[in-house]
Amino acid sequence: MNNLIFCKRCLYTNKHPLGITIDKEGICSGCRIHEEKDYLDWDSRLDLLKSIVKPYKSINSSNYDCIVPVTGGNDSYFIVHVVKNILKLNPLLVTHNKYFNTPLGIRNLSNLRIKFNCDIIIQNININVVKKITKETLRKFGSIYWPCIAGQTVFPVKTAINYKIPLIIWGAHQGVEQVGMYSHLNQVEMTRRYRKDHDLMGFEADDLIAVENNLTEEDIHGFRYPEDYDLNSVGVRGIYLGNFIRWDPKKQHELMIKLYDYETSSFKRTFDTYEHVDCFNYMDIHDQLKLIKHGFSRVTDHACREIRHKRITRQQGLNLVRNYQNKGLSHIDLICEWLGISEKSIPVIFNYFRNPQFWKELEPGQFLFNGISEQLMENKINQDLSSFSNELNFKINSKLIRNHERKYIIIGKGYP
Repeated sequence: MNNLIFCKRCLYTNKHPLGITIDKEGICSGCRIHEEKDYLDWDSRLDLLKSIVKPYKSINSSNYDCIVPVTGGNDSYFIVHVVKNILKLNPLLVTHNKYFNTPLGIRNLSNLRIKFNCDIIIQNININVVKKITKETLRKFGSIYWPCIAGQTVFPVKTAINYKIPLIIWGAHQGVEQVGMYSHLNQVEMTRRYRKDHDLMGFEADDLIAVENNLTEEDIHGFRYPEDYDLNSVGVRGIYLGNFIRWDPKKQHELMIKLYDYETSSFKRTFDTYEHVDCFNYMDIHDQLKLIKHGFSRVTDHACREIRHKRITRQQGLNLVRNYQNKGLSHIDLICEWLGISEKSIPVIFNYFRNPQFWKELEPGQFLFNGISEQLMENKINQDLSSFSNELNFKINSKLIRNHERKYIIIGKGYP
């Protein structure tokens, strides 16, 4: 633990899985790059963005100016809002069906298409293939979300090639937002290498095929990134709005709630009610696997973001993390039923991937958590979270009863 260095401003350490540096003043690269948001001329950045996208307007016979990847959660509404109403482009929306859909997510996706009057293409990879791959990625590197991320990051690129629409517009770059991997001024774009090294944990689709499993070339075809020749023949490029617009997910979501009735929902494991409302698993088993492997979970990401935006203090963020990160899981039965595995196998998988840097085994099967939040707080402070909950004020905006029918909504090809 001696080599674990904490940022003095946020809650991240130098062991962040995306890579982070701590300067001589004890401030992490993510916080330093966030400082750019307070001094860059965002009006001129937006003008630059408009000049970048202008040549792509109606240059192809399809009448679409760009591709916009969307889901029923996250920043999709804001991205389409910027593309349609500020950049004045006509986007073709694309979404990859990850099959863990909540009723709220399906509603948000439908509402998105209707409110913005956009065409949308949904990719439905054979559900049996997705289950095979999910079982393998869970076994091999403790991830049920690899197929989701692989599909979400490759389907827009393939659609750009098939429809000969060169420009893909994404939201924020995770490496910029979380760890300051690049400056906003670098105007980094989406690449095959970043997708593999960070989004996909270093594994391409071809790496999944092995002697010990029954995956085939046909199974992984839908998750393969296109060849350079095909990319270059169309001139595909993916730009991130976060490089040109002062990115603030809380404010953006609240604007989308007001303008377009984006619906939100509470979670057991975080205070943020805006992100990942479309998925049963992201803030559940996927989040627990992150805590097991890296010593922190999504609530730490949310707290760091709010600290950097100066809406809460570092101590308040730490208290929020300690309050939420160890809450129990609600949907293990759903993923087990979907995969056709026993719930008894989940603790075995969890224990196999536990990082000994953050988990001490007291006796077989019994572990003591000593994660980032526990190491950072020397004196436990049981502060009343309500003392600053009003300041955070993440809104619940939903007309749906979330648990009325607690099952994945399977849409499209492959319904069993």
